Amino acid sequence: MPHIVTTVNVNGVRAAARKGLVEWLGATAADVVCLQETRATDDQLRSTLAGPLADGWHVVSAESAAKGRSGVAILSRRPPDAVRVGHGDDEFADAGRYLEADFDDLTVASLYLPTGQVDTPKQEQKDRFLVSFARYLDGVASAADDAGRDVVVCGDWNIAHTELDIKNWKGNVENSGFLAHEREWVAALLSTHWFDVVRHLHPDVPGPYSWWSYRGKAFDNDAGWRIDYQLATAGLASRAKAAHVERAASYDLRWSDHAPVTVQYR
Repeated sequence: MPHIVTTVNVNGVRAAARKGLVEWLGATAADVVCLQETRATDDQLRSTLAGPLADGWHVVSAESAAKGRSGVAILSRRPPDAVRVGHGDDEFADAGRYLEADFDDLTVASLYLPTGQVDTPKQEQKDRFLVSFARYLDGVASAADDAGRDVVVCGDWNIAHTELDIKNWKGNVENSGFLAHEREWVAALLSTHWFDVVRHLHPDVPGPYSWWSYRGKAFDNDAGWRIDYQLATAGLASRAKAAHVERAASYDLRWSDHAPVTVQYR
């Protein structure tokens, strides 16, 4: 069963591959890597990652019907036993936002939760996703508990849960990603079956942030957001022994505006 899991929003897999993603894949110790915002067809993804695939990685993916938008994938050292696309909501069935892969008694999921913008249809769409996805996650956790399975949902959740998860929280209380009802939605998940693994291992500290705007000096000043999570069911969460954000050493070495978030499980 995989014991090192990484998640990263690549902000366009073809651009990321040109900037260093391929080299990173060649060096990582991860057993499974969840990608979000690939912005590529399944064929383009495989072509872009031809080198890593030739070196032994396996990939499953879910492209978006909207060209150049969204898209999620899961890279693994061994082929998964089963794969499922979507979370049962017809509105988002071909949106390239959710993908699950089974490895023995573990299910790993890659999530790209919609971004929003206050008082626009984008926020309304995001809020609809939150409703159906919470209902789906409740069912997933209950079924996993009954079957004795572990589940981890990795990805770009596009919500900073608490003030510790965003540097400039005071300036963002009215912005999507830090709205009260979005934060309450995350809190509700964490009050039931799900555990925020990185926060559990790094309690009561700012961050560690995983996204920084390309604008200004956000990266240099570590003025970021922690929006890339690994939410795990209880049994798996209890076996998490280390977690870190693989922040680039300098701005010019970044291959995405997000950094990989890696967790080692026992």
